[in-house]
Amino acid sequence: MNATQLKRLLERVQAWPETAQEELVAVANEIESELQASDYVATRDELQAIDGAIAAIDRGEVATEAEVEAAFRKFRRE
Repeated sequence: MNATQLKRLLERVQAWPETAQEELVAVANEIESELQASDYVATRDELQAIDGAIAAIDRGEVATEAEVEAAFRKFRRE
């Protein structure tokens, strides 16, 4: 992809739904972070989600082995 193609794509992106634009920005930011080879810094929302998950585990709210296997079957490509 050259600069002209990228510019045209970004122009079309402006007509996308906002959620799709936000997803593109998130993916682009991840790619940029990887290219810069810097340490990852979690966002406040990500840290809150992690804290919530740890608290749920501490309360004993964990998936059973059968639930985990069912989830893997659902998303596994066969």
